[in-house]
Amino acid sequence: MEQASHPDLDSLGPHGKEEKLPASKLTAAQYLVALILVILVTGLWRLQVLGASNFRALAQANRIRNVPILAPRGRLFDRDGRLIVDNYPSVSCFLLREQVKDLDADLPLIARGLHIPVEQIQATLRRYQGTARYQPIPLKEDITPDEQAFIAAHRDELPELETLDEQRRLYPSDGFLAHVIGYVGEVSEQMLNDPRYAFYSPGDVVGRSGLEETYDALLRGTDGSREIVVNSHGKEIGHLGTIPAVPGKDLKLTIDLDVQMAAEKAMEDKTGAIVALDPHTGEVLAMVSRPTFDPNQFAVRLTKSYWDQIVNNPDHPLLNKAIQAQLAPGSTFKTIMTLAGLQEGVAQAMHVFCAGGATFYGHFYACDTHHGLLDIEKALPESCDTFFYTLANRLGIDTIAKYGTEVGLGEPTGIDLPDEASGTMPSTAWKLKTQHAPWYAGETISVGIGQGAVTVTPIQLARAYAGIASGGVFHRPHLVFPSEVPAQELEAVHETFNGSGEKTIQMSTQNWEIITDALAQTTLMGTAAASHLEGIDFAGKTGTAQVMSHAALARSGGGHKTVPNAWFVGLAPRRNPDIVVVVLWQNGNWGANSAKLAARVIEAYVNKQRKQANNVVTPPPAPAPETTSAPAPPPAKAPEKMPTAE
Repeated sequence: MEQASHPDLDSLGPHGKEEKLPASKLTAAQYLVALILVILVTGLWRLQVLGASNFRALAQANRIRNVPILAPRGRLFDRDGRLIVDNYPSVSCFLLREQVKDLDADLPLIARGLHIPVEQIQATLRRYQGTARYQPIPLKEDITPDEQAFIAAHRDELPELETLDEQRRLYPSDGFLAHVIGYVGEVSEQMLNDPRYAFYSPGDVVGRSGLEETYDALLRGTDGSREIVVNSHGKEIGHLGTIPAVPGKDLKLTIDLDVQMAAEKAMEDKTGAIVALDPHTGEVLAMVSRPTFDPNQFAVRLTKSYWDQIVNNPDHPLLNKAIQAQLAPGSTFKTIMTLAGLQEGVAQAMHVFCAGGATFYGHFYACDTHHGLLDIEKALPESCDTFFYTLANRLGIDTIAKYGTEVGLGEPTGIDLPDEASGTMPSTAWKLKTQHAPWYAGETISVGIGQGAVTVTPIQLARAYAGIASGGVFHRPHLVFPSEVPAQELEAVHETFNGSGEKTIQMSTQNWEIITDALAQTTLMGTAAASHLEGIDFAGKTGTAQVMSHAALARSGGGHKTVPNAWFVGLAPRRNPDIVVVVLWQNGNWGANSAKLAARVIEAYVNKQRKQANNVVTPPPAPAPETTSAPAPPPAKAPEKMPTAE
């Protein structure tokens, strides 16, 4: 028979004693339950109260999409209002990751429809995997009408594909003005780490070189947006509103297309640079660097084959030689030597007999010919090395460096282009700082003829000659009219591209006349006599700069790359010139060869000025153009000897 259970016995332990739960444990259990309740209530309050607006926005985003309206970049015009850089309508394809769960399954179809490899799409996705999921990913730019039709036909099947209308850059063909204009491209990860690009996002198109980079903030404008209502498949079913895009600012450049075309034609099939400058203002009238590149190749998606082609070119097409080529100036430096000698009161009384060279510090320094007895007024146009060896030895390197620095050598000019080089103006302090060695007197001799350690850029020479021929007034070279740029932006440009800028040096009238008359004699009976322009007061200075020492040349066995660089700096008129032209023809041999190229540019400029001055239409009366006709040259003297071909 089963024994009934006694209720009092159930509370007894194994030893027949009653067991009770300790008060401390009961209290702890109560606190734990209370804590859990507090956490649950707090979480519910955060979700329903604090997070209400956030979740409301997320829910709204499920049916409302902001489609960006990209602002067209500002256009570029020349000084006469002629269009240089324009935009053209284009369509790009973007991928919306939040519209699809299994993207990998759609990749083969997307690849076929857009004519791009699956691997390329996967590489793009990997690049953007760290960005927010709602951010569109650019898949292909400038898609064809067939690819647009594919996206429209597969809207339900591939809701992650979206198109976007854009305005893309249209640059001049054949690399015309490429180094001045630059190009645009997608902002890089490295650039995003720069404070200057703090307001940019991955995928944004920015200026990557040239004026496109310098004035990007003005050119890019402000993007707008369009609010649309979409269904669960991402298909547009309604429109809520539009914030229009603000186009970028158009800019007028100082470039004169007529002068630019003459310079481009002159440098055709050559390696080097041409710079044409208005000495009165510092306005750049023309700038050419060869070889060049096609910026249109960068405007969409740069192909690997084109990139390999330009980066493997030994003549460096991406290098703007007008502002970045740092080379020995050769005899063009003799004008600065003349300035130093006259200002120091040394050169006026100098008479040097040239017998084909001279010996200094136990070493014979050769001259290209036997010039006989010369003073400074003959030594400069005939470019006698012996005379300038002697002058350099008397002045010393630090005096030479003083005047070289005064005219802007050894530092950037401050032109409104990125990555301008500074060149080198050697001195005793410079060598001690850079090489931790003393300067030897024998090193000064080569500097006197623009060889040795001295290097310049074409834009530096243009500014230096412009200032000397203008009586000591130097201006900052620039490519955009200052009136085109807001004051705050212009100040930022000057701070970013600092350099020698605006400056005035003391220069006696007598010394100014001696130098400018000697430069005029260069094209009449001196080393550039073959480039004389009838009816134009055309002055200048040739320069032939060795690219290696005689010993190195002997070891090299010769070849085109060992041929000297040919320089020429031309002015019209000789005093207070309206134009200065610098020509650097790398491996062009004699400076007289470059003088012929400069003459073509100056002739094109002068002919245009004269045509405009005579093209007065009446009625109504037209305002007189702000140009200065070049005065006729002085009567030519009979040459005392055959000019040398420097």
